[in-house]
Amino acid sequence: MPSPRSADHPAVPPPQRDTVDALISQTQRLRGGLDAVRRDTVADLGGTDDAQVRWQRALCRLAVHQLDDLDRHLGELREGLLADPSRTNSGTDKGTAADAAEPDGGTETDAGVTAEAPAASDATGRGSLLSRVGSAEWNLLSDEVTWSDELCRIFGRDPGDGGLTLDELPSWVFSEDQPILTTMVTDCLVDGKPIDGEFRVVRADEAVRTIHMAGEPVLDTDGSTASMWAVLRDVSELRRSERAVRESRDTLSHQRRIARTERRLAVEVQEAVLPPWRGSLRLPAGDGFPGAGTAADGAALDLAAHYLPSESSAQIGGDWYDALELPDGRTLLSVGGLTGHGVTATCGMAMLLGAVRGMAVAGIEPGPLMGRLNQLLAVSSSPALVGAACGQYDPRTRTLVWAQAGHPAPLLFRDGTGRPLRSPDGVLLGATTGAAYTQSEERLEPGDLLVLHTGRLARDAEDATERLLALAPRLTAAHGTQECVRTVAETFGDEPRENDACVLIARVTGARV
Repeated sequence: MPSPRSADHPAVPPPQRDTVDALISQTQRLRGGLDAVRRDTVADLGGTDDAQVRWQRALCRLAVHQLDDLDRHLGELREGLLADPSRTNSGTDKGTAADAAEPDGGTETDAGVTAEAPAASDATGRGSLLSRVGSAEWNLLSDEVTWSDELCRIFGRDPGDGGLTLDELPSWVFSEDQPILTTMVTDCLVDGKPIDGEFRVVRADEAVRTIHMAGEPVLDTDGSTASMWAVLRDVSELRRSERAVRESRDTLSHQRRIARTERRLAVEVQEAVLPPWRGSLRLPAGDGFPGAGTAADGAALDLAAHYLPSESSAQIGGDWYDALELPDGRTLLSVGGLTGHGVTATCGMAMLLGAVRGMAVAGIEPGPLMGRLNQLLAVSSSPALVGAACGQYDPRTRTLVWAQAGHPAPLLFRDGTGRPLRSPDGVLLGATTGAAYTQSEERLEPGDLLVLHTGRLARDAEDATERLLALAPRLTAAHGTQECVRTVAETFGDEPRENDACVLIARVTGARV
């Protein structure tokens, strides 16, 4: 479980790369100094071989192991910082790697014993290094076994009971690890090789401990092995933390794979549903629905649109823009956005956009269309809140009929100035059942510019509207809608948005009458 923290004390900030680099440098310097101490100790003792010398050599090897472990762990930490330099919310409030490990009581293994419970402090209150390192010597000539009190405590034995013989020791070791112990002991006693390895033991209280053993043979005057001497270290907590780190890393990698897959699916859905045209589009195009009307004075629409992603590339949302020529010659214009992100939001967007197109093709006007969309959301299995604006432009009369659902009004730019259109009544789709949606009508003139946006271009919709209106001189002087889109993209492209955004720009073509 996560470590308890007082509410009065903030969480410790995550380490920085320069801090970790400095720790790695210090560890490497200590490692070099330890090698020098080990060489000097061996030289000063002049080749003597007694218990004190063996103890010092074993402690040197033990310190080498600890520094090597520390250097490796710091290297892994540095690699993690390099892989995620922004240090987003992937772990700042979920506890440390050790917090993610098993509870203090351990877990049940396949053998039915308790796995690696944390080491307890001894009776004197020592709970750190001294209670987890002990020494042992097995005399082959006298069959005498000498264990330190610390080693007895590691094995859960009373120091008064003495240590285990080499014949008794394997019965305490996991069956899978018994060959490891046998090989180490045989190589030491027969071939005179140093011991360096790990194995797991099951204590009398069924607690499992992981033991690192470093030792060497003690030779008799005739060169034969007289005894075996070793330092044994309880590394259960270290291995437990390493396992927790591996599991956390594997879980994080799995979550990242899922996130990448979901983002790819969301992008594919988005690209399949949003209009495929790039650049400027002219509607009515004259080659749309059979029998579609045409503008008597050529008052068609020059259209361009742009999608602006959120600050986080993983946050693919449910925003859309759309322009479609209808069977009666009018042009459908719509923008909107669902709450949420990912595949769910983009699939919801695809459903709503399909419904908008279908009802518009069927001849339903914007106000009633919004009401039916609200009914559709009320019976949907995936409820969501949706803001949208929908208009239908008739090129023969140059009129725009439009409705909105909790959405910013389209902006009309004319003669170097801009203003929002008067908004009809309408609440967010999905907010309440039976909501009424009215519609407004606006007559446009050739050269007029309409800007429809999803309100997420800036930190809030009002700020986005004000900044768009400030672009009036540039937008009205632009040579085409594609240039207008570039202007908007330059203005809002670097905005730190939490959500994606869309903008649709339409200019009325033809001569004034």
